[in-house]
Amino acid sequence: MKTPATTTSGPSPRLSTLALGAIGIVFGDIGTSPLYTMAETLGTHGATPTPAAVLGVLSLIFWALMIVVSLKYVTFVMRADNKGEGGIMALMALAQRSLGSGSARGRWLLAVLAIFGASLFYGDGVITPAITVLGAVEGLKVAEPALAQFVVLIALLILAGVFALQRYGTHIVGRMFAPVMVLWFLVLAVLGIRQIVLHPQVLAALNPGYAFQFFMRHGYGAFIALGGVVLALTGAEALYADMGHFGKKPIRLAWFGFVLPSLLLNYFGQGALLLSNPAAIEGPFYHMVPVSLLYPMIALATAAAVIGSQAVISGAFSMTREAMSLGYSPRMAVVHTSREMSGQVFVPWVNRLLMVMVFGAVLGFQSSDNLGAAYGIAVTGTMTVTTLLALVVARKHWHWNWFWVTLVGVLLLTVDLAFFAANALKIAHGGWFPLVLGVLLFIMMTTWRRGRELVLRGLKQGGLALAPFIESIEAHPPLRVPGTAVFLTANLHAVPHALLHNLKHNKVLHERNVLLTVEILETPMAEPDERIHIVPLSGNFFSLTLRFGFAEDPNVPQALTQCARDGLGFDMMDTTFFLSRETVIADKRRPGMAFWRDKLFVILSRNAMPATAFFQIPGNRLIELGTQVEI
Repeated sequence: MKTPATTTSGPSPRLSTLALGAIGIVFGDIGTSPLYTMAETLGTHGATPTPAAVLGVLSLIFWALMIVVSLKYVTFVMRADNKGEGGIMALMALAQRSLGSGSARGRWLLAVLAIFGASLFYGDGVITPAITVLGAVEGLKVAEPALAQFVVLIALLILAGVFALQRYGTHIVGRMFAPVMVLWFLVLAVLGIRQIVLHPQVLAALNPGYAFQFFMRHGYGAFIALGGVVLALTGAEALYADMGHFGKKPIRLAWFGFVLPSLLLNYFGQGALLLSNPAAIEGPFYHMVPVSLLYPMIALATAAAVIGSQAVISGAFSMTREAMSLGYSPRMAVVHTSREMSGQVFVPWVNRLLMVMVFGAVLGFQSSDNLGAAYGIAVTGTMTVTTLLALVVARKHWHWNWFWVTLVGVLLLTVDLAFFAANALKIAHGGWFPLVLGVLLFIMMTTWRRGRELVLRGLKQGGLALAPFIESIEAHPPLRVPGTAVFLTANLHAVPHALLHNLKHNKVLHERNVLLTVEILETPMAEPDERIHIVPLSGNFFSLTLRFGFAEDPNVPQALTQCARDGLGFDMMDTTFFLSRETVIADKRRPGMAFWRDKLFVILSRNAMPATAFFQIPGNRLIELGTQVEI
């Protein structure tokens, strides 16, 4: 059952409470990166854990966290909030709005970039739960090698529980997870401090010179090692995507005040351990743990890994909702899970699809090492797209001069493209998996967008002009029946098909007829003065436009009750809604899309949520009349 959403204009939860919830949800992904980052970078990517290599990799991890997460995402990109909403789709809408309606080519290019970045983010949403849970459960191999054969099965059972919890909502899941993650980060810090105290020379890695020396000594091997360093950044995109769930201030407070220090202490602790015991590279995280606490640590790490999956899962829900509203995804059921934060949503269909794909990744790759090869390409691709869109916003929306845009762009894109290039080397070894997922989703999203444009074009071409029709009605009035008829239409200047069918077959018109169109804006919330636009026409006809933000639920009956203040009151018990349900037929003779994309759109259209359910129109007040549209 849907919980009514409220806007953020009412009383907001306390900052500390939201920051605690953010620790439980937003930082779970990046917080579990210490489980596998050092082992993947120094053990798998060509470098050996010599003291110079350890300090060089630590320096890379430190400066990557500072530049990519702290500077780019938490400080720069999170400024580009679209009235509180984050994520690549919200950023695209903000960038497009900054360009204005006159730059059609620029808006199209930004849309293509954003859709590709969003598609890669979904690929990240598949790999992240698989690699984090597997990485945690694989601690059993250190504690008891004989248990290795059960790692995959245990990981699948845990992941099934993760996806089963999603229906209860981000705020409840966050409340459950926050104490665990607070304990997790405290343990990370304590484990790191124990090793740093023993080997304080590891703090020399704060000097970026060690990172440069690492590249000078290892050359191509150091470049390959960047593919492992990027694992320390996993979850950075989710920070931005989940901004609508908690807000930027709680996320920034939690990051700088608690999460970042804990992560750095643990990474440097692992480095200190490797300086004294290079053989620990097979599992430096678990080798920091006292033997007597190994099993409790595996349990805590597994719980943290479960929570780590939450950031990208909730981010995928938010992004899907925005994609639906902006016209890049078929309509699906969206469940609001919080009365305080309207951005906290659950999308059942996406939850099921992600679960199936994550299970496939675990069964196909079998270990976190194998998944490490598949990881990174999706993350770095999305990071690069986010940087490009944010630079457009900085130039066009914030009106930065070209000097600062170029300076920031060169710094951030150099880092992003270096990571992307390093991970591109892994395409043949598993990196193809998220790329294939991304391409498939890109095709689906662009096909849906283009297909809807073709359907609307077909409906508009086949419609009669409204003004002459009303004139003929006035000249030859049909029988009028009491009540109000609301006709949903995409073209307010043409006669809706449902109106024509009703007049043709029933030989009557209602006493008052309202032609209604729903527009989705490029802002998360519609302002009160732009929500409703009414144009009285002759013959007791009215043209009505309702506008909603892309982060709102388009509740048409509720919006109609607000029309009375503009002189057009509605009695819902005396109002009938008419809608033309389009049956889309693929016709290879018609231009627009390739025939196979036409067929794909037909399949998506048949399985999409009906527009009446999406607009929350009650079924007992609805009459649907069918019409065929060829594309």
